[in-house]
Amino acid sequence: MSSTQAQIQQQLDSWATACRSKDVSQIMRHYAEDVVAYDAIGPLRFVGRETYQAHWQACMETCPGPGLFEIHQPSFLLSGELAMVHYLFHCGGTDDQGVLHSSWMRVSQCFRLLGGQWLIAHEHFSMPGDMESGKILFDLQP
Repeated sequence: MSSTQAQIQQQLDSWATACRSKDVSQIMRHYAEDVVAYDAIGPLRFVGRETYQAHWQACMETCPGPGLFEIHQPSFLLSGELAMVHYLFHCGGTDDQGVLHSSWMRVSQCFRLLGGQWLIAHEHFSMPGDMESGKILFDLQP
């Protein structure tokens, strides 16, 4: 593993830990100020860390119990001050009845080296869907 890949992996691990702890301020420290994000949950696009932070806060409040944020099978493409990572993401949250609701998602993240730190400049979460029924396929497994 290259030094750059190790740094990106460390950022991913730190980001996932912050997500599990539901600490939005810690989550947001992983993003560039001018981040552009496409989440699986609307609206269509988020521009800027402040806008994306409000979305993260709302998401964390949706499920009051523990969260599930697991990165699986990451792939890295590294080039100078840019790094692309894509992976399968097992994501979910526990409702007020203690029931965990989760699904598998696909994630792509573009990191930029800014001020000596790798930050997420672009992020895209997606869920597979069935074109005929228009329904999201929550039950797919890797």
